[in-house]
Amino acid sequence: MRFHLPLPLLPLLYLLTFFTPTSAFYRGFNVKSNLADGSACKTPSDYISLLTRLKTFPNSITSIRLYSSHTCDTLLSAIPAALSTQTKILVGIDVHPQNYAAEKGALLRAINQHGWEWMLGVSIGSEDLYRGNISPSDLAAKIYDVRGMLMKLPGYTNDIRVGHVDTTNAWFNTSNSAVIRACDFVGADIYPYFQTKQNNNIENAGKLFWEGVEQVKTAVGKASVGRKAGVPSVWVTETGWPNNGPTQGLAVPSIQNAKTYWKSVACSTFANAGRGLNTFWFTVQDWRAVPSFAVLGEEGEVLFDMSCP
Repeated sequence: MRFHLPLPLLPLLYLLTFFTPTSAFYRGFNVKSNLADGSACKTPSDYISLLTRLKTFPNSITSIRLYSSHTCDTLLSAIPAALSTQTKILVGIDVHPQNYAAEKGALLRAINQHGWEWMLGVSIGSEDLYRGNISPSDLAAKIYDVRGMLMKLPGYTNDIRVGHVDTTNAWFNTSNSAVIRACDFVGADIYPYFQTKQNNNIENAGKLFWEGVEQVKTAVGKASVGRKAGVPSVWVTETGWPNNGPTQGLAVPSIQNAKTYWKSVACSTFANAGRGLNTFWFTVQDWRAVPSFAVLGEEGEVLFDMSCP
């Protein structure tokens, strides 16, 4: 119907561009601070090469997720590349007591030097509840602490989401409700490959993935009853299928199965309609890891077709 409105051509084209399927959700990859072989920290030029390469991937990759800010000078090394390639960053803050203050300081310096344009949100910690590294109350306090720091800075808006990333089991655990209530977003790491107590063969992996998403949404909804800010959004912050490594239950690692999982899961989470949601794939390149979840090989070659219908 809107095509009948007497809009000038340029505003109409702008609207069509803004509402294109490639702009609706963040589609990204997890990126580690070290090179794929683990030999050294990534440099600013390494991030430029990586983010430029991601822009050649299908599905209009828009973002990356980092695990830390201070370690390897990660944030200040990555931001120039993000700005030059129009890539958004989900910042990672290490909550370990020895690192937390330095991590906060690195984020503050990054904002003071580069503003806000490059940032989509901040994850306070990663899988810390699952690993038992911190109590729910202490983690919730750190989430409030970082958000409070950001709110005092010029240019801050509520579009900058602050939350935590953890496994589905951690989010199902009602003792972690305080963390959910502190979050703007809840990041779920979902790996059917490791769900050995269920039918986790590749043919059933997509079903297990979406069950995990819905179960986390249910847990978040229950924990958020009475929360003034409403229900935190659920993002997929890690998922993928290994191309090598040991069989886990009925899950067999292979390049073909990694492709099958991508076509089933990535192509549905990246979609504008239906089940689309913010998703960060694990991972671009970790070819020395066993199992390896990489989509690129040792020489930078694409391991499987990542195009989606």
